[in-house]
Amino acid sequence: MRNALNNLADTVENPEQTTRFENEMDNFFTLFRRYLTEKASGSTLDWDKIRSPSSDEVVEYGDLNSANNSANLSKLAVLKLNGGLGTSMGCVGPKSVIEVRDGNNFLDLAVRQIEHLNRKYDADVPLLLMNSFNTDADTEKIIKKYQSHRIRVKTFNQSRFPRIYKDSLLPVPESFDDSLEAWYPPGHGDLFEALVQSGELDALLAQGREILFVSNGDNLGATVDSKILDHMIETGAEYIMELTPKTRADVKGGTLINYQGEVRLLEIAQVPKEHVEEFKSIKKFKYFNTNNLWINLRAIKKLVEANAIEVEIIPNQKTISHGKSDINVLQLETAVGAAIRHFKGAHGVVVPRSRFLPVKTCSDLLLVKSDLFYLEHGALVLDPTRDGFSNPLIKLGSHFKKVSGFQSRIPYIPKILELDHLTITGNVTIGKGVQLKGTVIIVCNDGDKIDIPNGAILENVVVTGNLTILEH
Repeated sequence: MRNALNNLADTVENPEQTTRFENEMDNFFTLFRRYLTEKASGSTLDWDKIRSPSSDEVVEYGDLNSANNSANLSKLAVLKLNGGLGTSMGCVGPKSVIEVRDGNNFLDLAVRQIEHLNRKYDADVPLLLMNSFNTDADTEKIIKKYQSHRIRVKTFNQSRFPRIYKDSLLPVPESFDDSLEAWYPPGHGDLFEALVQSGELDALLAQGREILFVSNGDNLGATVDSKILDHMIETGAEYIMELTPKTRADVKGGTLINYQGEVRLLEIAQVPKEHVEEFKSIKKFKYFNTNNLWINLRAIKKLVEANAIEVEIIPNQKTISHGKSDINVLQLETAVGAAIRHFKGAHGVVVPRSRFLPVKTCSDLLLVKSDLFYLEHGALVLDPTRDGFSNPLIKLGSHFKKVSGFQSRIPYIPKILELDHLTITGNVTIGKGVQLKGTVIIVCNDGDKIDIPNGAILENVVVTGNLTILEH
């Protein structure tokens, strides 16, 4: 492997790119070697040593002191993880440019939120975007429109690692400029190294920034919370992870545990098969990681320079098209949340569910576009009449998987303020001014068609068969 990586480095023609590429290959080789060692030793967590976190390792948001120090905003920078593409929702380019609400995409909303914060408190909180090689060029074009806004937007790239053949464990790419399919962004655990290598971390420290608020670019609930910021500064914690209570929809989410006296993130991939159902239990593991993280910048610098951040490796097997054939590959990834055990005073804060509003599918898109929320300075706010109730469970079938299919079948978002559960499968379209209440299930069999007419009110109903409204 080392020889193959050296050969790859020899194919870099631009001297300015050589140092960065060699650094990336060194980091990849370290990760690869650790993967082989762990695989050979079969090192896994001892399930019997897992304990629930103590009361000082997980604290309730309601127990934090009220936010009262806007001056702390001068110590804050915000980072959105922006490496993902919109392919799972049938879109081309970065996922962050999908329109989610009132003509705004994910990036627009993030910019509006921070711009409002800067205006309201006369602050200068910067926004950083960690791109991947998949999203960088498109993102650079998009952010030009924010130049006149009261916000500084900076971008940097995470690493580009070579995919490896599953059988030979050798790199797929044969040269530095081999096709994009041969490479992969190694998960958001790469954040720490990428921040340092890009020079962005030193730039933030030079501006007096101390704390980085990190979140997934598609989590519309991840807004700056001064209460958590103040709490972090008061306690001197180097790392805070926002947790929220599990529901049946979140059983696979990572959770905080105490393992041999230290706080750790436990992901489902680390759980022995015989304990998976126990891991999914809402009683034993009550909370899950939202990936809203507050991290001390000086602590990151110190740990990276000491090569002290070792996190669990997630081997991800894929089949990709390379040349004229499909090949089985392996990509070694890491998660930013797993680094929690390396930071002093690290703990979780159990936050309201409203701070976790991810858009992974068109089912999620229907939720965030609906009358359940209204937009306030770029943030989605839950309608007060819905307060205290969980969000409705929405399941849209394969006809709605792509944004284009979703938009053509639901051109007008139905009113769902009183909805508990919605399932739609098959060739279904929704008319204008439709209201859905209680539990609504619409099942259209193959070859049939269901058109829900304009102005229809469906409450606790199952709709099946054929239903077509003719114009007359």
